[in-house]
Amino acid sequence: MTQELTEIQRKILEFLIDEIKGNGIPPTLAEIAVHFGYKNRATVQQHLGAIERKGYIKKNPKLSRGIKLTLEEKFFVPRPVLGEVAAGNPLTIYPDAIDTIELPTIAKMPKDSFLLRVKGDSLKDAHIFSGDIIIVNPNLEPKNGQIVVAILDDAAVVKRFYKKKNQIELVSENPEFEPIVIERNYSSFNIVGIVVGVYRSMERKKAG
Repeated sequence: MTQELTEIQRKILEFLIDEIKGNGIPPTLAEIAVHFGYKNRATVQQHLGAIERKGYIKKNPKLSRGIKLTLEEKFFVPRPVLGEVAAGNPLTIYPDAIDTIELPTIAKMPKDSFLLRVKGDSLKDAHIFSGDIIIVNPNLEPKNGQIVVAILDDAAVVKRFYKKKNQIELVSENPEFEPIVIERNYSSFNIVGIVVGVYRSMERKKAG
């Protein structure tokens, strides 16, 4: 049975989760030491030993990357929500985190990705609803048909992306909303990232 972690143990566990989920491999002791500013790897070993005794990881001392998560599907990691994005008319995005959610580790967070909260129901037919949390990857090039987050005239929108010959269309998944059509060279338009995941709290979202 798992036991409660100290603050530094929780941060180290979050780092392990991020590295394993993001890179596919656990970090080495040296990488953990560098990340947390420890000069002595023995300090890292002590923390990892405590985390292991509390039931969150298993270590293989014969391997340099021999850390394995246990019961990882039950882990929830606090993640900042950086703003709201409009699935409807454009909505101003906030410069700082507006909230924090407990995101399960089974929700994959690619490197450099971030969270935004959706406001509006223009993507309801794509099963993205107002209040949902979307995971946005800024490192991908948008392809036609993908759902993107874009900045348009200093406001953030989330729509399906279609590149035409001389125009870009941002299309809703709700017949009540008309497509947003802009010129390809429009200076006040920028793709922020591709939506790669959606998280919804079932306690918040009620059926019907």
